[in-house]
Amino acid sequence: GYIGLELGTVWARLGAEVEVIEFLPRILPGMDDEIAKKFTAMAKKQGLRFRLKTAVKSAKATKTGVSLTVEPAGGGDAETIKADVALVAVGRHPATDGLGLEEAGIALTERGRIKVDARFETSVEDVYAIGDVIDGPMLAHKAEEDGVAAVEMMAGHAGHVDYDLVPGIVYTAPEVATLGKSEEALKEAGIEYKKGSFPFSANSRARAQGHPDGFVKILADAGTDRVLGVHIIGHEAGTIIHECATAMAFGASSEDIARTCHGHPTLNEAVKEAALAVDGRAIHM
Repeated sequence: GYIGLELGTVWARLGAEVEVIEFLPRILPGMDDEIAKKFTAMAKKQGLRFRLKTAVKSAKATKTGVSLTVEPAGGGDAETIKADVALVAVGRHPATDGLGLEEAGIALTERGRIKVDARFETSVEDVYAIGDVIDGPMLAHKAEEDGVAAVEMMAGHAGHVDYDLVPGIVYTAPEVATLGKSEEALKEAGIEYKKGSFPFSANSRARAQGHPDGFVKILADAGTDRVLGVHIIGHEAGTIIHECATAMAFGASSEDIARTCHGHPTLNEAVKEAALAVDGRAIHM
């Protein structure tokens, strides 16, 4: 996941030998598969090693570090891994334990999150909840949007958060940024789509700065051309994605992005080219 890869890549760049143990068959679960595969290849070049489909059965501190017992996720022979440090990065959970919420009459979901209505109000009148303790991605920027919308509605105004347009960013080097639907999600939903990709190796700013790895991928509805998802891996991906967030918030088509003048030389030109590529019209390829 995000945390393990962010810290793991930092340690690798500082010279440590890093091994990532993942229960699932791939890293970055939930993200676009093409992005995950590209990141895996790029991380391996940085020296990271991956053990996929592997379960950690136990961990024991030793005088010299830590000893882990692991085995194949599907069952099989166990083996021991010794390391100086082990980072447990299995995700987060809402900090709702021990707050007396149920005693106060505040209903929780099966996953321990606080139930709220469309106004962020809990099952107790005039008690509101936002952010990581309610449903949705556990991200600081999502929590901020929740808070703003909740207070706006308390004041009698309209408040709104589109959870389909919350950017997900992995602060590694290179960065990974995703917005909207992945190819896998569109296929599962039976939505016909078209896609366009553009590599940073063909972007002059990326090449000049020494960051030619990665690409921008745009997914658009096959019929309406409305942008359904954008996935980026590369230098400053977490900054570039926000152009797409604004476009998608206003229902933009790939044609809208393609016909928007982008300054040169900028990394964002790769977004324009990916939008052109949706209809096979990329120019600088």
